[in-house]
Amino acid sequence: MLKDYPLTPRLPAADLDRARAWYEDKLGLVPDSIEMGGAWYQTGGGWFYLYPTPSAGTAQNTAAGWTVTSIETVMDELRGRGITFEEYDFGDMGRTDRGLMITPGGKAAWFKDSEGNLLELSEVPEQPGG
Repeated sequence: MLKDYPLTPRLPAADLDRARAWYEDKLGLVPDSIEMGGAWYQTGGGWFYLYPTPSAGTAQNTAAGWTVTSIETVMDELRGRGITFEEYDFGDMGRTDRGLMITPGGKAAWFKDSEGNLLELSEVPEQPGG
């Protein structure tokens, strides 16, 4: 039923002004619109909504992510903007090395925004013929 509709992440912010400044300074993202007390951002054809709430940063899971090409280049650029990538050990599934996890299914890296939300970069290998 819902497969034909876009899914739009909502990212909580304890301090919306701080979060907006972080997204602009660190990720180069400027809100496309401000409404309902929060900020809407468009990236790569998708959208996310940054909204104020005191429960920001309490989730321990990945909140949203970007599928990128040349993940190492993107990571280097983000490091240059002050982003620190998380280190994880997922046991048999793998572990990060300098923030990057490489598996047969692709590559991934995680970092936190100013509000403690966990964000992901991923790169999926190109499929044959595609």
